[in-house]
Amino acid sequence: MYLDITHRERSFIQERLPRMSERFTELGVDISEEPVEVAPTAHYGMGGVVVDDAGGSRPTPVAPLRSQIHIVRLRHVLPVSEREYLSRAPDDTVSILDADGQVREGATVPDLADDRMVEMYEEMFYARHLDERLVSRQRQGRLGTYAPLAGQEGAQIGSTHALADDDWILDQYREHGAVVVRGIEPEYILYWKGHEVGNEWLASRNVFPLNISIASHLPHATGMAWAARLRGEDTVACCHFGDGATSEGDFHEALNFAGVFDAPALFFCNNNGYAISMPREDQTASATIAQKADAYGFAGVQVDGMDPLATYAVTREAVEKARNPREGERRPTLVEAVMYRFGAHTTADDPSAYRDEAEVERWKAKDPIPRMERFLRDRGLLDDERVDAIHERCRQEVADLIDAADSYEADVDEWFEHAYAEKTPRVREQQAYLRALRERHGEDALLREE
Repeated sequence: MYLDITHRERSFIQERLPRMSERFTELGVDISEEPVEVAPTAHYGMGGVVVDDAGGSRPTPVAPLRSQIHIVRLRHVLPVSEREYLSRAPDDTVSILDADGQVREGATVPDLADDRMVEMYEEMFYARHLDERLVSRQRQGRLGTYAPLAGQEGAQIGSTHALADDDWILDQYREHGAVVVRGIEPEYILYWKGHEVGNEWLASRNVFPLNISIASHLPHATGMAWAARLRGEDTVACCHFGDGATSEGDFHEALNFAGVFDAPALFFCNNNGYAISMPREDQTASATIAQKADAYGFAGVQVDGMDPLATYAVTREAVEKARNPREGERRPTLVEAVMYRFGAHTTADDPSAYRDEAEVERWKAKDPIPRMERFLRDRGLLDDERVDAIHERCRQEVADLIDAADSYEADVDEWFEHAYAEKTPRVREQQAYLRALRERHGEDALLREE
């Protein structure tokens, strides 16, 4: 292990090295007297601490003004996890199905019932069709700004199936597929139509209110998980966020606290390659996002986020660790699901300004829905007739869902109900003024057809 320090820090380390060596010896660490050039860590693409996986010294060039210090060589390092997937190196991507829906050589298909896997396929198609309908309705002026999910269904459906019904899900704003699995109702559509009742309804499905400010829900996930552990509850908090959120301070604070207090939290990064328009490689120097977990003392794993079976398997293992950690394991896990969003960041975005169509088409070859369909067909679980029936059922259910949401009649009094926990005198005054206007002039005089 090499420590990366400046000249100013060098004398501090050298003065205290004899006393530090006593503590290192207690921990099973050998101190060598041989000075070497320091090696930069990979956690954030800069200097810090790095362990030579081979157990030896392999110094690398460093920037000017960097010093030479003593080697600290670990005699043995406990793995963060010895589980099948969580023990992998952060750049060893977990994948079960290839782009053609074939099981990869050496991969193990999760122990899922046949009807459960067909259900996952149906939920992915349902989520995709719902997504297409909602984008269309936003373009017609019938919906507010909306965040499309196309391309990310595999991660959302797969991960949610690995959770218990009473586990909490903390979404960013694009994880509609998770809500589909939990049992979507017209109220969810109402959220995107501007009605707060949609956000309130989510709690009935153990889904946290949707969060628009990037990464600010991550500390809440840590708090919910930690609270559950303190109460002796057997629940896990699964927090979804995008790759851009990992550049926010809330990400660091949430994962740091989760590691320190061993909270049963699963941090699920939906790495779709862009933080709105910023490519991933331009917003973090890390080779992977999964490796950032090393800095917080718990497991990090990268998975093919467009493979629903791999996502399920990784999430299931992380959830099991959160509930029942083995000796030497910490409960939290950082999952980096590598994927791509086929559409815009939101309906207010123009992705053609920062990516080309050829890139989109390359990723569409990994589309999770036809991929899962081919796998199920090969196992004799789907055929043309059953696929057609599933698609028709989903289209009808989505149509019914949207019709039910459209039938909702809003009361303008609700405008005043959610600004504060208790209405202030000024809010009450405004509410009374609007009521008086409606009574004096009638509803028609206050409405304008557009």
